[in-house]
Amino acid sequence: MKKRPQKTRGYVHGFTRDEQDRLYRQARFLEPRVHEGMPFRRTKNLVEIGCGVGAQTDILLRRHPEMHVTGVDASAPNLARAKAHLGKLPWAKGRYALHAGDAGSLDFDADTFDGAFLCWILEHVADPMLVLSEARRVLRPGSPIVVTEVQNATFFLEPYSPHTLTYWKAFNEHQIALRGDPFVGAKLGNLLQAVGYRDIEVAVKPIHLDNRAPGERAEFLEYWTELLLSGAAGLSEAGKVSERVVEGMKVELQRVAHDPDAVFFYAFVQARAVVL
Repeated sequence: MKKRPQKTRGYVHGFTRDEQDRLYRQARFLEPRVHEGMPFRRTKNLVEIGCGVGAQTDILLRRHPEMHVTGVDASAPNLARAKAHLGKLPWAKGRYALHAGDAGSLDFDADTFDGAFLCWILEHVADPMLVLSEARRVLRPGSPIVVTEVQNATFFLEPYSPHTLTYWKAFNEHQIALRGDPFVGAKLGNLLQAVGYRDIEVAVKPIHLDNRAPGERAEFLEYWTELLLSGAAGLSEAGKVSERVVEGMKVELQRVAHDPDAVFFYAFVQARAVVL
């Protein structure tokens, strides 16, 4: 009998239409950093665990024209949006399937897939090891897995922005209260090793933007502002931040965006491994 997975208590960003739209923008914006050099050249039948609105599915199908993607997600509204989005893409026709399901208890036989992709999902689950173990179960021997995750302790802004840092601390603590893990990226190597993967490679992906790349810095600050504010309603409703902090953060982010010497730093983590 499969272990009953722990349940998260919610999603820090919420499930609004605006949040769904943001996920498409995020996927496109981060595509070069997330998808470069994927080890899926021989993968024909990939499982995407936590496919959400199909934003990453879109990119996988476009970048790997011989691949079929099976997406799994627990959110019915997100799956409905994914179906509508992918159904409009000529390159996706007949090359994907979407399933409602729990990432910790996949409804597939062992050795079904020859590749797995997980992106920004383990930060939102209560038991990342169980999810990775289920991915290993449904993968054939020799199949690659790629896991991309946040490492929220790395965030830095110049000029100093105290309201933003207060908000960020509350954001991460709220995610922990929801049984997620905003620091799971640093743990990927241990997690993959613990459930039996081999050839584990963990790469820290830094985003360090200063006066050397002012255009890219401006774009990233705009993206990051949207990401931060996407959690404001939930944080306020949960009593984690005050209106003063949120408004103060907005002012600070505008100031940083217009500062000629601004610095943005953040690093996420991408792990790659192979099933024994």
